[in-house]
Amino acid sequence: MNEAAGTAVIGLGSPLMGDDGVGLAALARLRERFAGDAGVDWIDGGTAGLALLPALESARRVLLLDAIDAGAAPGTVVELEGDALPRRLSAKLSPHQVDVAELLALAALRGAEPAELVAIGVQPERVALGVGLSEPVATALAGVVEGASARLRAWGHRGTGDGHAGGDPARRRG
Repeated sequence: MNEAAGTAVIGLGSPLMGDDGVGLAALARLRERFAGDAGVDWIDGGTAGLALLPALESARRVLLLDAIDAGAAPGTVVELEGDALPRRLSAKLSPHQVDVAELLALAALRGAEPAELVAIGVQPERVALGVGLSEPVATALAGVVEGASARLRAWGHRGTGDGHAGGDPARRRG
């Protein structure tokens, strides 16, 4: 983590699991858009789990990009902030099975949560072995990037590629 940055943008998921790859696709587009902003740490979190704890704990602001199962229609853009993000601990067979909710719970237990925490993603249609996003999720990707861009701009970040990708009427806030 770049200690001077204060903002970490973490893309999550696996591009080998269909729509679960949307977080990494959004990270790539967002990184291009804010290429000139040295105040952001861009982290390909993939399925890193517990290995992301130091980045999460050392940032003042964290933006998570991921497929988010909110029980909504596939392709619905979902934004969760602060306490709306679930935190829980559960029994695991291996430390490699840590998910985002457990990562957040561990940071909270250690008293090291970021001051601002936001997750922006999209309701997946298909999370199964296979490459490529489903049509509703691929269409919603622009809305995820726009929502994430708006959040970064609200946090004072600017990039040379900071344009607008258009809004998404299916946006849902939690």
